[in-house]
Amino acid sequence: MKNKKPSGSLFRLLARSYLLFTLTLLVIAGGIFLLWNNYLASFYAPSDWATLLTDPALSEGRYDSLRRYLGSSRDSFGIYNGKGELVYATTQDYDTSYTQQELSCIPRYGSNILIDSYDLTQYDSNASYLIIKHTFGVDAHEESVELMALDQNFNVIFGGLQDGRDHYTPREYQLLTGTRYSGSALQSASFVSSQGEDMTLLVRDAMWNEADYLKHYNHSRAIWLLFFPLFLADAGLFIWWMSRKIGCPLRKLNDAVVAQSEGRLVRVGECGGALEIRRIGESFDRFSDRLAESEHQRRILDEGRQKLIADISHDLKTPITVIAGYIDAICDGKVPPEEQTRYLRAIQSKAEALTELVNAFHEYSKVEHPEFILHPERTDLCEFLREYLANKYEEIDLAGFSLEIAIPERPIFCSLDPLQFRRVLDNLLSNALRHNRLGTVLFFDVDVEGTSALVRVADNGSGIPPERIPYIFEPFVVGSDARSGTGSGLGLAITRRIMEKHGGSIELAAHPASGRSTEFILRLPIQTASTSEA
Repeated sequence: MKNKKPSGSLFRLLARSYLLFTLTLLVIAGGIFLLWNNYLASFYAPSDWATLLTDPALSEGRYDSLRRYLGSSRDSFGIYNGKGELVYATTQDYDTSYTQQELSCIPRYGSNILIDSYDLTQYDSNASYLIIKHTFGVDAHEESVELMALDQNFNVIFGGLQDGRDHYTPREYQLLTGTRYSGSALQSASFVSSQGEDMTLLVRDAMWNEADYLKHYNHSRAIWLLFFPLFLADAGLFIWWMSRKIGCPLRKLNDAVVAQSEGRLVRVGECGGALEIRRIGESFDRFSDRLAESEHQRRILDEGRQKLIADISHDLKTPITVIAGYIDAICDGKVPPEEQTRYLRAIQSKAEALTELVNAFHEYSKVEHPEFILHPERTDLCEFLREYLANKYEEIDLAGFSLEIAIPERPIFCSLDPLQFRRVLDNLLSNALRHNRLGTVLFFDVDVEGTSALVRVADNGSGIPPERIPYIFEPFVVGSDARSGTGSGLGLAITRRIMEKHGGSIELAAHPASGRSTEFILRLPIQTASTSEA
């Protein structure tokens, strides 16, 4: 008689569950604390203006990428061109334009200048506004002070800021004293764009007072109220888990075994219980998954085989039927002698179409065969494309299409099979010429992204029907469900297989560049000097 398992195994299960419950509570508390801390930090974190000013994206005009340097949700920045016109802003409240005199009134970023302003309109005096400019030296104790008094029309009546001005406009006064944008400090910095234009960056730092701080701090404490529903949910889960004990996983495992014996594929899942029972459940699930995967693959192969046979039969049936009908008509004497040449030309055309289909099926079967291999060479992709397009230019021009090329002068080396990669380009080019109207513009662009070379083949033609896009690289997919269009529907499937053999990929851009309706993106790994030597 076999010995029973010691009762300690159940105790260990209960002890582990209790420890897990306690640990979960600690994790919940820690997570809420991090959420609370991050909530407060999102309001008071300073913006990293110094790094923003050194980011190349500033001069290159990629302003959206600079938003990551914003700290507080109330901080913002704006970009003005050399004419003082607003070209970009992170908020909507920036002025649309400034004069150079107005921009000169804004304190420079990084300067040791502090400006205090006082409104004297409530006093009986000639001066309506008093401005005090503090300039600090390297040593904190070194300070120079300049005074300036303005009347109610902002004319200088006393002192000055050594800028030679005797009058300010209301907006210049607001920019000078930092009151143009309420609740924030305004500074400016100059930079030169990649086109050589002098630009101005205005940065605004939110100014927090004690009332604002206390307001957000008090609001943030409400986050801790999340602990109560999370605690109740965790306690309920723990109670439910304990109620199952050891009998539930055994019954679940037994039901799965019975179902499997009846031919139904099921999974036990996380059955719980002691360690031994869980291992049995996991092993059973792996076995069930393998059976399910095997069955799924078998169904896919059967469906693919049936679809392949149906598509091949359909594509071959049409030209064969036409050829047979025309031949029967000629043999039965139903075609007058003067019409026989036209019928024979039609038979020849269908025979050529049939040959093209058979060749396409043959090429598809070759690239899908496991023994299909490439013969790659280290090739300058840019020079390869220039030569290819030069050879194709006359064909494109005679077809009534135009060509726009953007290929860099510097070499980009990739490992290419010239014959097969030329077939990729031929398939894409022939599709563009076949399915677009005269006057369509073809685009060939080359770029680098990380360790990959990108070749974009695009056009501004009629585009691909939306319902066909998800299946465009599948075999036998053409422009309509009726398969009445020209082409075998295998070109893009062959293209994808060749690109995969090159270690790259091809995709149809979901959002083509402006002015383009269809854009295919080819990715190829760049071959460096070290990889070529290896």
